[in-house]
Amino acid sequence: MKRRAAAAAVTAALAVPGCSAPSGPAGPAEGWVYQLQGYDHAGLTALAKAPQRTAVIDLARDAGSGWFRPDEITALRRSGKRVLAYFEIGSIERFRPEYPGLIRDAGDLVLNRWGEWPDEYFVRYWDERWWDRVVRPRLDRALAAGFDGVYLDTLLAYEEVHAGGERERLAAAMVGLLARVARYARDRRPGFWVVPQNSPELRRYPGYTDAIDGIGIEELFYRATDRPCTEEYCTENLADVRALRGAGKVVLAVDYARTAAAVKAACTHYRTEGFIGTVTTRELDRVAAPCG
Repeated sequence: MKRRAAAAAVTAALAVPGCSAPSGPAGPAEGWVYQLQGYDHAGLTALAKAPQRTAVIDLARDAGSGWFRPDEITALRRSGKRVLAYFEIGSIERFRPEYPGLIRDAGDLVLNRWGEWPDEYFVRYWDERWWDRVVRPRLDRALAAGFDGVYLDTLLAYEEVHAGGERERLAAAMVGLLARVARYARDRRPGFWVVPQNSPELRRYPGYTDAIDGIGIEELFYRATDRPCTEEYCTENLADVRALRGAGKVVLAVDYARTAAAVKAACTHYRTEGFIGTVTTRELDRVAAPCG
């Protein structure tokens, strides 16, 4: 479930000239920061001051074509952070810069609307045109800006597209796209991180675990907002995420809570499980305080 209101070996961090990123993954107590909008004066100063050692931000400051510049990403990395660029690989939002061209020239790529997010549509992510027009250009932009890696959303499209086809085939196609992202990026920059969000059950498909450095997972313990996650899928997700953690992958967990009791409980879970966690708001529009 994505969150925009406007809409134990681990790969070493890459080096940027004049900049030192963390030499290894952040520990569970260090947490991470996840902000997709509401940047301080449209910049990253507040994020740079945050103590967390991993930051996930949108590829663009305005979710459109106002891309973060290389000097901004370098400055954020100089604060001791690994910085990952957020974007979707299974859907497209109407406010993204690629959307008008898709509708004009390749409208059949755009499929059913996501009911929870009325400005967003699932896509034919297995189509070569989706790679050429959207995914590869976004990767190129993240690489050129100096991000340490990418944080990829809407893998769950394999369960949601209205395009016919067997679920197993759709899942395998999503894993194939993820693996292609990893090959493309690492061929150009060894050590580049690939972190998908949610859908940890895809670990059962060949190529998935080798393609990723970690996984982002929402609402393992608290659903938006302050509601303990007691549904069956919560238990299933936790089991899959534990398996990935056991395979040496970093787990970036995010829960949505405001009350002191819920925040404290979620942070306790992160420490117990060995996850890197953050407790924040559904809108992802602020720098949340680290656990502890």
